[in-house]
Amino acid sequence: MSQSDAVEEYGPQMSLLEHLNELRKRLVWVVLAVGICTILGFVFAEDLLNYLLVPYGQATGTDGGTTLQTLRPTEGLETFFKVSLLFGAAVAMPIILTQFWLFISPGLKPEERRYIYVFVPSSLALFVLGMAFAWFVLAPAAIFFLANFMPQVFNSDWTSQEYISFVLRMIFWLGVSFQLPIVVYFVARVGLVTARMLLDQWRIAIVLIAVLAAVITPSIDPVTMLLTMAPLIVLYLLSILLARVGQRQFERSMAI
Repeated sequence: MSQSDAVEEYGPQMSLLEHLNELRKRLVWVVLAVGICTILGFVFAEDLLNYLLVPYGQATGTDGGTTLQTLRPTEGLETFFKVSLLFGAAVAMPIILTQFWLFISPGLKPEERRYIYVFVPSSLALFVLGMAFAWFVLAPAAIFFLANFMPQVFNSDWTSQEYISFVLRMIFWLGVSFQLPIVVYFVARVGLVTARMLLDQWRIAIVLIAVLAAVITPSIDPVTMLLTMAPLIVLYLLSILLARVGQRQFERSMAI
């Protein structure tokens, strides 16, 4: 393909400095979006904190009067900001995904740029689905198990930093992990992976999923690990199917 053909098909090519400048602009928009949404989160932080305490109250039998202890003077304030920041990142996710797409779109063909109408809604839907699974399925089971482990020995009087960090990490990163099928599809769409490659490497994938589950849920109990791994394994199988679709589209585009 000649340079003129490449310009006609993909548009003007960007230099390294132009790429870096484009990345800077996209990051500025992301930071602004997260910052504004985080400030908005200050308004709802107290309600969010009370809502996040619900599984802990159910597990310890203190519904309605659940509180968390703080061990440092600034711990409550830090937890307040942490909840606001997660709220900001979650609410700003459509803008984050859009800015990511706008950054990579100059390297795509004009017809491929239309995938933004699929990429952003599907990624956002999977993100919300992952957060919902973490909150309604994973968090209650994990918190109940941990709060009632050997109650005759351990008193489950948790600190705000440890409990809120545990729950927020579980919710946010499982939401991010649920976007695996979309990422795999676009990687296969540009010819970097194939469905056969993913299928042949399923053993390695299981190990990596186990490691990811351990990072998302910093707990050694098997119940939490298995509840985290189960949807990730299903998503990996779905990724193989989507990789096959992306691979076929890549092969057709290369044949033209």
